[in-house]
Amino acid sequence: MNRRDALIGLTASAAAAMTPVPSRAAAGPVVTTAAGRVSGQMKGGVQVFLGLRYGQDTGLRRFQPPVKPEPWKDIAAADHYGKAAPQPGAPDPWGQSEDCLFLNVWTPEASPKKLRPVMFYIHGGAYSGGSGGDALYDGTNLALRGDVVVVTVNHRLNVFGYLYLARLEKQAGGDRTLAYSGNCGQLDLHMALEWVRDNIRNFGGDPNCVMVFGQSGGGAKIATMMATLQARGLFHRAVTMSGQQVTASGPGNATVRTLACLKTLGLGTDADALAKLRTLPVADLVAALKTTDPVIGKGGVYMGPVLDETVLFRHPFWPDAPEQSRAIPMIIGNTHDETRAFLSGNPKNYTLTWDELPGRLPDDYRIDIDPYLVVETYRKLYPQMSPSDVFFAATTAGRSWRGAVEELEARARQGAPTWTYQVNFRAPTDPVKYGAPHTVDIPLAFHNTQVPYVYMKDTPDARAMADILSDAFIAFARTGSPQTAALPEWKPYSLDKRETMLMDVKPELASDPRGDERRLFAKVPFIQQGT
Repeated sequence: MNRRDALIGLTASAAAAMTPVPSRAAAGPVVTTAAGRVSGQMKGGVQVFLGLRYGQDTGLRRFQPPVKPEPWKDIAAADHYGKAAPQPGAPDPWGQSEDCLFLNVWTPEASPKKLRPVMFYIHGGAYSGGSGGDALYDGTNLALRGDVVVVTVNHRLNVFGYLYLARLEKQAGGDRTLAYSGNCGQLDLHMALEWVRDNIRNFGGDPNCVMVFGQSGGGAKIATMMATLQARGLFHRAVTMSGQQVTASGPGNATVRTLACLKTLGLGTDADALAKLRTLPVADLVAALKTTDPVIGKGGVYMGPVLDETVLFRHPFWPDAPEQSRAIPMIIGNTHDETRAFLSGNPKNYTLTWDELPGRLPDDYRIDIDPYLVVETYRKLYPQMSPSDVFFAATTAGRSWRGAVEELEARARQGAPTWTYQVNFRAPTDPVKYGAPHTVDIPLAFHNTQVPYVYMKDTPDARAMADILSDAFIAFARTGSPQTAALPEWKPYSLDKRETMLMDVKPELASDPRGDERRLFAKVPFIQQGT
């Protein structure tokens, strides 16, 4: 079971239980947006607006940029989540459709009389799955605790949002209708942020104080926006939670992947084939995601942002940090045991021997370094570790943490205001097995420890940890600094000291934690898998 399946499968029951209130437009708060009036509902002490349309049905313009919604006359009931983008895996409890450009708002008061910081969350699931309607992302507790406006969003994913067709269209003599196809999912996010800019004031939000935050793929989407000209000015702080995008997919690799998908679909590359691709059933396109990735050589085909010279003109964090985002305060976070979320589903990973370990490491730390050197180094650094402990530690350092370090170093060289954290708080459900895994910070950031989740129980320590992390995010949204009274002095990240906040019930600021591991992997060039 991968991270996304765990996240969606284990929270689907909780989300399904949150049955939307029947539409009663006159009873709930009514807000005027640029496209028309909408009515929300009261829930848990906040005003909630679900399924707000920020773009037209993308099925009408498959593989093309999004279009703002047509205005409406009557009051639209915003009382249930919009459908998620089509995707494989566990079905979203709210349904799936190409008509997926919806966002959700939680606000203490939908009125421009008081303007509050906006916390705009982008869901994870790589670029292939997920939904802003997941129960873990319910913004009620966060809006109440921080006196902030919380927004979550759906956008196009996988082939619908990132299938690069521009080069094939040129070869077929096309008219550049598909020039934006490789980054449509990013363009959707830009349009959602434009909706916030144009409408959030009437929901009690400050359009000039917008913090984007996202976990895993959500963080990667944010890192990409930091380097995208069209996203300039749409947000004012950024937090990435275990999600980096150092490099984007090159147009060559993106084209190779597109060709593999077309072959699976039984299509050629001429103009007629490209036209047919735009009318194929959704299920056929989702099924094509099972195509073995021709670049990586295994797994389903990767879809992500493309260096297309139309939307994205540079890699997000290579060869340096993007100049356009130098002034944007940023937090780059990770968890101590990231890969226990990806790799703990295989029981064999918990019974490895020293002889087996070198053969198991390379596929999962994803960089080209001698595994015998890695094992030898870890045994010297941490003699108490078992082979399985080394497996999870080394794969985390090489695969998950490395991208964060690359971005932190680039920002530090640039002199950009940047803070970093490492979650050391262990999953209450099984701290020995899971440690502090990928995604454990989601319910902490949203203060949703009560939501059923594989890594979380609503324990006193979990609530205390949620207080600490969510308050730091709230402070960052409001002021551009994550400092709170509950934290020791949190200094920005520098190349000299590599200041890192160790997030636990007793937080601690450390200098270069796991520095020996960082130095071990730093000798090898880093290229993000899939790009």
